[in-house]
Amino acid sequence: MDFTKLIDIRRSASNFLKEVKMTESDLKPIFDDLKLTPSAFNLQHTEYVVVLDEEMKENIRIAANGQYKVHSASAVILVLADRYAYRQTERLHEGMRDLGIITDFELNKMIQENNQFYEEKGEQFMKEDAIRNASLSSMMFMLSAKNRGWDTCPMIGFDQEKIRELLQVPDTHEVVLMITIGKEKLSSRRLRGYRKPVDEFVKFIK
Repeated sequence: MDFTKLIDIRRSASNFLKEVKMTESDLKPIFDDLKLTPSAFNLQHTEYVVVLDEEMKENIRIAANGQYKVHSASAVILVLADRYAYRQTERLHEGMRDLGIITDFELNKMIQENNQFYEEKGEQFMKEDAIRNASLSSMMFMLSAKNRGWDTCPMIGFDQEKIRELLQVPDTHEVVLMITIGKEKLSSRRLRGYRKPVDEFVKFIK
């Protein structure tokens, strides 16, 4: 799809067609697109939990304050972010070393620099950076989904601790967003909300 058209027609769906089902094969092409999402130092902080099971979806709906869109969605996706992704530097880059693209020295230097960068900045920065990187990935997910004919809605209205308990999210990870996905029920759609003109949110320094 033409990119300009894609960003124009992408909407946050408030309701979905309940009878539409999704499978892993519907979702895997979207996740294939996400592999190219940028991340700090290519650490790929973001992880996804895809809920297709109806019973678990209803449990998540309770944790999301009973929001109907969780019930009607074909799937519910939790976006997680690893605060300690920098500890994966060796695993993520050793393939480049094995292919001769980087040397042992360069890999070890990368490991040392990433460790130093994050550990010196501390836990708060690690949390913020994980959320930043997962947010980039989440937007790519929603654009890719729309490009493949699916509608989405990013959500923050849910009980973090209940979600952690339901999905056994490790303490090392942030629960960044919930994304509902399916086919939008167009009869429930409202007019698009007000958007600021460019001059209100962009400052050019010349």
